[in-house]
Amino acid sequence: MSNPTAAILVIGNEVLSGRVADANLNYIARRLNDVGIDLKEARVVRDDKAQITEALNTLRKVYSYVFTTGGIGPTHDDITIATVASAFGVAVQRNLEVEEKLKAYYAGRVTAAALRMADYPAGAKVIWHGEQFAPGCMMENVLVLAGQPRAMQVMLEAALPLLERGVPLHTRQVDAWVRESQIADGLAAIQGRFAGVDIGSYPYRIEGRAGTALVCRGEDAKLVEAAFGAIGELLSEVGAELRAA
Repeated sequence: MSNPTAAILVIGNEVLSGRVADANLNYIARRLNDVGIDLKEARVVRDDKAQITEALNTLRKVYSYVFTTGGIGPTHDDITIATVASAFGVAVQRNLEVEEKLKAYYAGRVTAAALRMADYPAGAKVIWHGEQFAPGCMMENVLVLAGQPRAMQVMLEAALPLLERGVPLHTRQVDAWVRESQIADGLAAIQGRFAGVDIGSYPYRIEGRAGTALVCRGEDAKLVEAAFGAIGELLSEVGAELRAA
């Protein structure tokens, strides 16, 4: 049985303008790998209802889960909740329990804008967590998370127990002082022998010296180890010096 699949939809003008670097993709990818959910795609769109709707409706039909990040705050450009509701053809409803928590948190300083963070698509499951800020939510297979990294991480950790899990991928990596071109043909041959393993090569340069990181990933631990061993033999054949971690 194959693993569940996922896509990430990053929402925010600030990411596409270059003003803010996305800090969530790597964290989500690593945590999904930990629980056996295969991340297949990531997209970045503007705070634009049409763009969000098109991307969301496409992704949620293809993948087991879609994780959105960004656009759930109190300001005028935080339109993710309303857009998700529209994509599913439902209204936005106020969650009274979340509203009370926000009122308690702001302790008399609460504004109407802040209380908008208690609004969710009708029928969505609120993803409760132990922090003071508003929870994310899950609408069918779409998980709506914050864009702010710490808040996103808290929401994601609260959501993961709710999801179907698969077989975590096994990963092995070795770094060597070798040009990628020196081992390209050998790597292609190894990949041909181990179709169930994803073999990646990632070149870099440190203080003028060329190196390559070689990574094996797959569901079958024995197959991953066998492919990793074959890469070790290849590096020995070309006389590559291993780089200490």
